[in-house]
Amino acid sequence: MSKKKILKKSILVTGAGGYVGSILVPMLLKKNFKVIAIDKFFFGKTLLKNRNLRLIKKDIRDISTKYFKNVYAVIDLVALSNDPSGSNFPELTWQINYQSRLRTAKISKEMGVKKYILPSTCSVYGNQKKIVTENSKTKPLSIYAKSNLTAEKDIIKLKSSNFLVIVLRQATLFGYSPRMRFDLAVNGMTEGVYKNNILPIMRNGLQYRPLCHVKDTSRLMVKLINQNYKKYNGEIFNVGSKFCTESIINIAKLVLNNVNKSAKLKWYGNPDNRSYKVSFRKLEKLGFKPKYSINYGVREMVECLKKNKIKKNLKSITIEWYRYLKSKGKFLKEYEKK
Repeated sequence: MSKKKILKKSILVTGAGGYVGSILVPMLLKKNFKVIAIDKFFFGKTLLKNRNLRLIKKDIRDISTKYFKNVYAVIDLVALSNDPSGSNFPELTWQINYQSRLRTAKISKEMGVKKYILPSTCSVYGNQKKIVTENSKTKPLSIYAKSNLTAEKDIIKLKSSNFLVIVLRQATLFGYSPRMRFDLAVNGMTEGVYKNNILPIMRNGLQYRPLCHVKDTSRLMVKLINQNYKKYNGEIFNVGSKFCTESIINIAKLVLNNVNKSAKLKWYGNPDNRSYKVSFRKLEKLGFKPKYSINYGVREMVECLKKNKIKKNLKSITIEWYRYLKSKGKFLKEYEKK
């Protein structure tokens, strides 16, 4: 008697060619999932060919229901990331980060997708004096944060007994990715010290940031796909760790200690009003523990820099690459408001 063939579950990942997607997708493939990777691939195709990987180059605002057929779960990574992008492209940020993800969630539910994961951001907390939990009042200070928060609220409303929705408020990410970003605090500091003996640091340095390695948030998403978390349907989780929560000036010191203690600080920008400490107790109760420290992330990037595996260029600074694409007429177009 032949054994019954076990079909691989299909996971649809939007924004799959980005900083997180370039780490997450290989993890999912390693766990024997099939992956449908949808992206405009503005930053190139970092995902290696795999018989269980289907690459679709498409604007997320145009995807049809056909891509969701027999999909088990959706991880909606797509976003115009960070505050500078939101400030420069406010309408597109609203369309991509809020409207397109709400549409994707609705299609997912309509097509019988079982799980929908929305990676959001801790920046929805804005400026807080007390340690914030998932139930704390939000104070978004930018279009980027506001679009994410609005997406959270409207997508959670779609939850049902057959449609699991989980929101992940990610801390500021760091660490190596094939789609490298040097516009993230730890990454930018590390590259600056290694290449130029100068550490770029945003004024005034006293603002606090919870951090999370890109591999840790990816590990969490794989865990959520792999296991049954029905009791957490419609729940929000802060993603990060207490051991990766530091002031910007202390993050700078950690980078200096791991790369070059003699490097000079180069202050830039206006004082950053975002400052918050975040509780991760709820994540711990879920049974998930981040593994990768700031020290690990810095050393990892230094090794990659030594091997010329990563380098700072236009593509590694998100807003600069968006501006370049726009100047060449190759960036996203705003849709007419109906």
